[in-house]
Amino acid sequence: MEEDLINERREKRDALRKEGINPYAHRYEPTHKAAELQLKYAQLANEEKTNDKVSVAGRIISMRRMGKATFMHLLDESGKIQLYLRYDDIGKPYDLLKFCDLGDFIGAEGSLFKTKTGEVTVNVQKFTFLTKALRPLPDKFHGLQDTELRYRMRYVDLIVNPQVRKTFVTRAKIIGALRDVFEHHNFLEVETPVLQPIYGGTHAKPFTTFHNELDMKMYLRISNELYLKRLIVGGFERVYEFSRDFRNEGISTRHNPEFLAVETMAAYWDYRDSLKMVETLISEAAQRVLGTTRITYQGQAINLTPPWDQITMIDAVKKYAGVDFSHVKDVKEARKLAQKVNIRTDAGMGVGKILSTIYEELVEPKLIQPTFVMDYPVEVSPLAKKKEADNDFTERFELVIGGREYANVYSELNDPDVLRENWEHQRKLLEAGDEEAQPMDDDFLRALEYGMPPTSGLGIGVDRLIMLLTDAQSIRDVIFFPILKEEKK
Repeated sequence: MEEDLINERREKRDALRKEGINPYAHRYEPTHKAAELQLKYAQLANEEKTNDKVSVAGRIISMRRMGKATFMHLLDESGKIQLYLRYDDIGKPYDLLKFCDLGDFIGAEGSLFKTKTGEVTVNVQKFTFLTKALRPLPDKFHGLQDTELRYRMRYVDLIVNPQVRKTFVTRAKIIGALRDVFEHHNFLEVETPVLQPIYGGTHAKPFTTFHNELDMKMYLRISNELYLKRLIVGGFERVYEFSRDFRNEGISTRHNPEFLAVETMAAYWDYRDSLKMVETLISEAAQRVLGTTRITYQGQAINLTPPWDQITMIDAVKKYAGVDFSHVKDVKEARKLAQKVNIRTDAGMGVGKILSTIYEELVEPKLIQPTFVMDYPVEVSPLAKKKEADNDFTERFELVIGGREYANVYSELNDPDVLRENWEHQRKLLEAGDEEAQPMDDDFLRALEYGMPPTSGLGIGVDRLIMLLTDAQSIRDVIFFPILKEEKK
């Protein structure tokens, strides 16, 4: 039983204390990482010894005792390194190894050599107890395989599953690559509020909280868009933010209530300028981190090499769903077309909403190669600028790859009076029970009245992008600590 093993380890910890050894040391200073030593001494001949002194530190992940000699492997963040400990080299402290278990942290000092089987190894002259682990690691042959346990106990998942560690290292590199591209294009990284008095910037249901001192309801942001636009009003011309957003919605392989997005605003741009930026960001991130723009996601070959395909929403619905909205202005006619392809509608939906619903349900899953779906209806784009040639549609697009949306972009609506009208419509939807409709933000309208230059912004779901570039099936595989149901005791 695990409880028996824990009690046995507690006894070993207490025995260490009786020996005058602190089982929870204050610090240790290794000179090298495991991977660094593996690389540096890879060319040693088998059984070749050196006088090079090193110190390493890590978690014991394997241990094999043979009387007066012991082999073990230490795991640090870079990988693992073998240790060879002999009574003849260490003396009486060697006997303290009987208090060691898998999972414990130790530090070790010694010289480098390569074993007769060709493994780079530290011949230990001195070792130091750093931390006694009270819980045993999962069995090395079966590991931590229960999916929910892996997510709930990510700290164990990272120890026993090297591929998981690699995924999160790749995540950090992708975010770093995106930052580099922004910096190269003269964008300034900024920070905007997570706790907001009015939520907005997209259609979503917020998390609600309450500030006691101010005696007011507040919200975790669903988007940072309106604050980035305020900065454009204030005189900044290119800004971006890695924005941790929150949406009180369902949980699935593609949705986590807390997620990371990156959003930008660029003065004097329209949505076609942002289109080029999206291509550059994603293709360069793939090239820098993976070394290629040709990837495979869940068995599908995907080519991220620009330029990417572009198609209007109307043309996409006509091509992939077989219904033509080119000249549809009447909502009754739109409902008939929806009924023809078995899409349900309700009384509150206009022509644009019906068109976008058909697109989302029947077309988007069919777009595998990177595709910009252009020109969204006004009805579903209250913050986007209308197209000059057709006022029923906006200068907005979404990027779809592998049947999933990865970016949302538009030319920003900067006419405060038109935006107020759009928000009045949203307010009515909100009052009618649409929990994802956008509330009026009077302060933002006041900001626009001071004047915002022509502007375009982009938003990319960073977690989904990392899923794509690491071939992860679930968003939970790329978030360290995803939201889970309460654990049953």
